[in-house]
Amino acid sequence: MPDYNLSVAAQQWVNLILIWIGFATVIGLVVRSILPGKEPSGLIGTLLVGILGCCAGPLVVTMAWSVENFNPISPTGFCASAVCAFLFLLFYRIIFFLFLRKQNP
Repeated sequence: MPDYNLSVAAQQWVNLILIWIGFATVIGLVVRSILPGKEPSGLIGTLLVGILGCCAGPLVVTMAWSVENFNPISPTGFCASAVCAFLFLLFYRIIFFLFLRKQNP
């Protein structure tokens, strides 16, 4: 197997991206287990809900409470991300239900 030598900055970026993907996956799985149901989104939808929650949750915390040096990958960030992902999933299900109800009278 070839040995890839990345610069220190590239290694940090790859590490950061993998951490965020893992964190978003955990958030998506937690939210989907709290709010179970059938929907056509599957694994990609779970990851997208987690990513949306991981982006919006810490943003809401930093803007609402003017927190400096906030670490999004912390217990507070986890809770904020989970709440935002929960709200995104709930909103998605409400819109999806209303759209399907109009299609099938």
